[in-house]
Amino acid sequence: MKLTRIGKLFFTFLLLLIAILFYNLFLKEFNPLTETKIIHSDSLPTEIHPIVQERSNQLLQQAADKGIVIVITDSFRSVEDQDRLYEKGRSAEGNIVTHAKGAESYHNFGLAIDFALKTPSGNVVWDLNYDRNENGRDDWTEVVDMAKALGFEWGGDWDQFKDYPHLQMDFGLTIAELQQGQRPEGPSMTADTD
Repeated sequence: MKLTRIGKLFFTFLLLLIAILFYNLFLKEFNPLTETKIIHSDSLPTEIHPIVQERSNQLLQQAADKGIVIVITDSFRSVEDQDRLYEKGRSAEGNIVTHAKGAESYHNFGLAIDFALKTPSGNVVWDLNYDRNENGRDDWTEVVDMAKALGFEWGGDWDQFKDYPHLQMDFGLTIAELQQGQRPEGPSMTADTD
């Protein structure tokens, strides 16, 4: 009887080990949520990821179809630009707008955008209660809902530092994984290293 229990435990352990090996060898390089393959690159991206760009364009169009004009105020950001932005409210004049240094933001990997609303007079506003299309629902919430339906994560949902203009697509990758060279597959996203 004891031998049977040990045999079952060993068999279960063996199946688990095989599943882990299979995942690491084949599935880990593919994110089924986004149907995007994960690749490795030693270079940092130099532009916004094509899927993020495509979804941003779709967001602009969907919002326009509802009478909401949005402006993408930021997308890809270099490490140097990120460091300059990080210094605001610290060693540079202005308010703190980010807690991410260079290579600590999804913007630095081409996976994030920031947006604002545009008024009929052409002003760009970050008013969460603005209702240009006068449907009784604030435009900001409508845009966020559309963005989430397109696969974006919203910075306004974060527990600590709420970043209301921020939308990102992480493709299941953490900042640490991106820093280690993992990238969502797409057309050439990195600088030539030749």
